[in-house]
Amino acid sequence: MTADDFKNGQLLLIDKPITWTSFQVVNKLRWQIRKTFDIKKIKVGHAGTLDPLATGLLIICTGKFTKKINTFQAQEKEYTGTFTLGATTPSYDLETEIDKTYTIDHLTEEFIKKTTLQFIGEIDQKPPIFSAIKKDGKRLYELARAGETTEIKTRKVTISSFEITKIDLPNIEFRVVCSKGTYIRSLAYDFGLALNSGAHLSTLRRTKIGNFNVKNSQTIEGFLTNLNKI
Repeated sequence: MTADDFKNGQLLLIDKPITWTSFQVVNKLRWQIRKTFDIKKIKVGHAGTLDPLATGLLIICTGKFTKKINTFQAQEKEYTGTFTLGATTPSYDLETEIDKTYTIDHLTEEFIKKTTLQFIGEIDQKPPIFSAIKKDGKRLYELARAGETTEIKTRKVTISSFEITKIDLPNIEFRVVCSKGTYIRSLAYDFGLALNSGAHLSTLRRTKIGNFNVKNSQTIEGFLTNLNKI
């Protein structure tokens, strides 16, 4: 692998670790590529943000391949993870503290699995207030952290598969295949409403983007180690 290879374009499949932002992964890889090959400037970008508390597949494009980012972003994605029932949080995940609790005594396996059917197909979804979407030039999470309230419009997303893979109340494990723009945190919140039990996302892992699978990805450390061998 040479400097020209990265400039002409490389597609890197990275397994993002928990707590890292997608931007931090891009910065780390860009810095290391520049250092290894003594390059002053190179384009590096990712095809679809993962929240800091999520892990899994991140497609990183370098050089001329950054022009393909929109194509990769538009592809269907698969996620697995855990919803915790009986409580909600303002961010819909573990970034913020629990704000309300609910009873889960009425929940049955049949009711939980049947409720998933409400969310299959094209649905209207409202993004979380704690998200990177911009409104009036500011990220929604910046407004949320400042205590400001703002009206968020719903958007149409498509969920082609939503299955419950394990039930161990209050936790339920799931697998979802969905379109670009789908927020799994919002799905957790809306699913909790439908169950009349409240819910928040407690773990999330992106396993596929189009035909790309996290099984074929490498860790950040693995990529850096291989780069240092050049």
